[in-house]
Amino acid sequence: MMAQELKAFLNKDKIEAGCDEAGRGCLAGPVVAAAVILPRDFSHPLLNDSKQLTEKQRQKLRPIIEEHAIAWAVSIIDNVEVDEVNVLNASIIGMQRAVEQLEKTPEHLLIDGNKFKPYKDIPHTCIVKGDAKFRSIAAASILAKTHRDELMEQYAEQYPGYSWEKNKGYPTKAHRQGIEKLGATPLHRQTFRLLDTQLKLNL
Repeated sequence: MMAQELKAFLNKDKIEAGCDEAGRGCLAGPVVAAAVILPRDFSHPLLNDSKQLTEKQRQKLRPIIEEHAIAWAVSIIDNVEVDEVNVLNASIIGMQRAVEQLEKTPEHLLIDGNKFKPYKDIPHTCIVKGDAKFRSIAAASILAKTHRDELMEQYAEQYPGYSWEKNKGYPTKAHRQGIEKLGATPLHRQTFRLLDTQLKLNL
């Protein structure tokens, strides 16, 4: 779907916040969620689902979104909490916390995906592949992804050997080789299958 096809809103008479997360499929690091309220007339030729953009494009869009948004917020659910509540609940909790931090209270939430739990008394709509359909969700996907990538690059310096600066914690061959050689770090999700040969590694 081309960026210009993204819809500006679902309900034209309500203040809408788009919500999305990044990092659900990672073996290490947090789930990062974002909520964004955009002006109705906001548009940018590059704006799209973050997965359809290059890292350079995402980095270019991030400050533009943060500057022009009516409100935006990012929340971080660390790997310990991900293990405690499971990754789906971590994603939902993360989006709820991001909404809670918004300086302006939205009247409707646009949620990327098909699962969410009501937050306070704010109505919500779940939209599968919403980050490729609505501008506010696309913006949230970009903020969640860029903020998380930045964290993982910092963690890569703290824990070298896992190629997090490149894979950002996703289960690549280099990441799994790092786990085989060095073991798990305190940032690895212990409830995830870190290696094909075992379900869990002990620290």
